[in-house]
Amino acid sequence: MARISGIDLPKNKRGEIGLTYIFGIGRRTAQKILTEAGVSFDKKVQEWDDDDLNKIRSIINEKVKVEGALRSEVQLSVKRLIDIGSYRGVRHRNGLPTRGQRSKTNARTRKGKRKTIANKKKATK
Repeated sequence: MARISGIDLPKNKRGEIGLTYIFGIGRRTAQKILTEAGVSFDKKVQEWDDDDLNKIRSIINEKVKVEGALRSEVQLSVKRLIDIGSYRGVRHRNGLPTRGQRSKTNARTRKGKRKTIANKKKATK
């Protein structure tokens, strides 16, 4: 079983796809890593030998920020935006989309489940 940066990579996936299970590595970065390590993109994770795995591990440790370090960096960036009171920081604080999306009707992922508000009762005469 291939374990890199504390993540178990799926055995039956191609190497290029398997590496994307690590937070901070997408398809492009995975391709660059495999090219540098001299491993074929089409080679499945279970077919990697110890030499390939060690090369990939060392490249990731040296050149790519992944998992915990990356998550904490992102968290600090968001905290900085909130602290300086920028528009994006205010949107983060209020749990709304930060990149200009419509939020009147959509944005349910950021806003959460709908909170229904009852209509005002009409006064009887």
